[in-house]
Formats: sequence, C-alpha cells, structure tokens
Amino acid sequence: MRKGTVKEVLAKIKYDPRENEEDYYIVIEHRGAYGNVRKIPVKLIELGHGYFFVGETQIPYHRILKVVRKDGRIVWETRKNR
Repeated sequence: MRKGTVKEVLAKIKYDPRENEEDYYIVIEHRGAYGNVRKIPVKLIELGHGYFFVGETQIPYHRILKVVRKDGRIVWETRKNR
C-alpha cells in the first residue's frame, strides 16, 4: 500500500503514462475538522512544492488522508488513520 510519500504517489499517478489519473481520487481532511472529509478527483489537482492546488485553492499535503482507486482499493494512506 504505502510506497513513498503522498506527493510521490500522486506524481506517479499524474505523470506515469501507464496510469490513468481519472481512476483515482484523494480523501482530505477539510480544515482540520475531525470527520469533515472531502473526496477530490486526482485529475483536478496540480502538484506544488509543499502544497497541491485545486483551482486557486492551495491545500497542504498533510491534509491528505488517502489516495484511492475508483474500485475502492487504497493505494496510499496516512499513518495517522491506522
């Protein structure tokens, strides 16, 4: 499951021609509110240095809880979820 940092996993999904970014979404913790999560398709995000972007919105990588395939398989999960 957890192979590298979340940024490395997202970069592989977005830039590896063997992957289809439309097959994945991320689950983020919204504004640190416990239990308040959002699902965002990977195709909508742009990777930055310490943050990723959804349109004009800048979100830190540490808010990502999971990277999930549409079939439900978790490909990356933060250690704090375990």
